[in-house]
Amino acid sequence: MDSLSGETPWATRGRRPILTPGPSVGRPGSDLVDEGHNAMDHPPPIAVAPPSTPRIGVGLVAAALAWSWWPSLREMAVRWSGDPRYSHGFLVPIFAGYLLWTRRGVLADAQAGPRATGLGLGLIAAGSAVAMAGARYYLGWFEGVGPLASLVGLAVLAAGPRGLRWAAPAVGFLAFMVPLPFRVETALGLPLQRAATVASTYILQTLGLPAVAEGSIIQIDEVRIGVVEACNGLGMLMMFFAFAAAFALSARRSAWDRAAILLGAAPIAFLANVARISGTGLLHRLAGGRAADAFYHDLAGWLMMPLALAAFALELAALSRLFVEAPPRAPAAGLAYAAAGPSRPITRRGGQR
Repeated sequence: MDSLSGETPWATRGRRPILTPGPSVGRPGSDLVDEGHNAMDHPPPIAVAPPSTPRIGVGLVAAALAWSWWPSLREMAVRWSGDPRYSHGFLVPIFAGYLLWTRRGVLADAQAGPRATGLGLGLIAAGSAVAMAGARYYLGWFEGVGPLASLVGLAVLAAGPRGLRWAAPAVGFLAFMVPLPFRVETALGLPLQRAATVASTYILQTLGLPAVAEGSIIQIDEVRIGVVEACNGLGMLMMFFAFAAAFALSARRSAWDRAAILLGAAPIAFLANVARISGTGLLHRLAGGRAADAFYHDLAGWLMMPLALAAFALELAALSRLFVEAPPRAPAAGLAYAAAGPSRPITRRGGQR
């Protein structure tokens, strides 16, 4: 009974009794309690999220991996500073960090469960094994690629599947900072060297110069221009591919546009190298060897990036005109009438409908 009115609480308030295992709040010895009192004295349980991988443990694993990668990173930095073909390697980690920062929203409410923890540790172990095998058998490319797999495993270990989505584009872009294997460089360098020599000779002949290609040497009267291994265009190819990949990852374009940008990196790099060699030959004939050497080794290197940007801008303009998004179609007359619903009757003059 209620202490104030003498009536049963649920009889007067129109509420059904609730059976609870907790202590009674109503009449002494009764298991039936009032709903309002039960909500106050016994709040509903709060769902607790499963524990994620401790951040301290992930930090310790990351520190250990960085310590083990340091010799490989130092060797790659020496290669970047000494080999013009891989001078873009210093910019690759910077852009990868930018990608991670712009995609940080993917990590909202990210958690690593037991399965993600096992997958992350497995990727870290596999990457470390590849890096150790590369160091053991003097395979520099494996020594540089192994840490990339470990980075993916570290992201999965820290944030689960969302960590994989967050880090995958940036880690994939980091592959551009790893020098190619020697066999791949040789297999690509010789055909590129020969093709650049033939194309540059053809352009010089078109401009009226008596140019003749002899192997990888262009003969212009008494001037011999050697298209050596460093001039085969492989460095431009790697740099332009990295630039195209960076643009494709950061631009808000369709999948077809991104694929076209990536595929267009190879011809743009080849044409840029041919323009560099042809300009050097033309200056040899018009201004002498000193001006031509200064152009080839100094000025042309700086002009290649603006030339690439202009070529990519033309490609994007062509893609915008080639693939035009269709405007939304207006609904048909019958569909529009049906969507509008029944209209009011039309009243004519005189009150007739």
